[in-house]
Amino acid sequence: MASYHCSVKVGGKGKASGHAAYIAREGYYADRTGYEDLEATGYGNLPAWAEDEPALFWSAADRYERANGATYREIEIALPRELNPAQREELVLDFIRQEIGTRHAHQWAIHNPGAALAGGEQPHAHLMYSERTVDGIDRDPDQYFKRYNARHPDLGGCRKDSAGTEERLLETRQRWAEVQNAHLQQHGHAAWVDHRSLAAQGIDREPEQHLGGRRVRQLEPEQREALLERR
Repeated sequence: MASYHCSVKVGGKGKASGHAAYIAREGYYADRTGYEDLEATGYGNLPAWAEDEPALFWSAADRYERANGATYREIEIALPRELNPAQREELVLDFIRQEIGTRHAHQWAIHNPGAALAGGEQPHAHLMYSERTVDGIDRDPDQYFKRYNARHPDLGGCRKDSAGTEERLLETRQRWAEVQNAHLQQHGHAAWVDHRSLAAQGIDREPEQHLGGRRVRQLEPEQREALLERR
């Protein structure tokens, strides 16, 4: 079975620009040791005032989004090692077409760092998108992030769609498993993923805790072996 991971995070006001730079390995993260893992990146559905400039869009989100509003929502997904870089990018773009379509301004990136525990590749993708929905109305940056006006949409900001319910999260996780399995099968791999919890799959063990590179390097050899045996 291939590795499965799909989580959703929310960024508050003032957090979007820094996170966009992080996933795209730009600004502070450009050419820095430890961040040389960018495999591919892209963006889409940006308004005219930020066309081809995602950094400008996220900067405006940080400036104009309401004080208690989210500036972005992010889906983080593990990508199958069985696929090559071009196939992984194809998979991510397919998922974006399915989940985002033309509805939200977004930016994405694929990172492929070395796996600290097991070695080898650890490809994963970040998809960050604005909760503001694209409706075809031309708005300047200030108006884009204002409160939506249901009676007069052209006078307010873009409507928000947070997708923050547990039900919608579970649906996203299931769709990611389905599209990933379709691509694995398409490229001739028998590996597959399951979005359900270990308990729902009938597997009697605790979920593995993500340790991170620093904590893995601090483990004794026998501790590493024990963790790998549990997989």
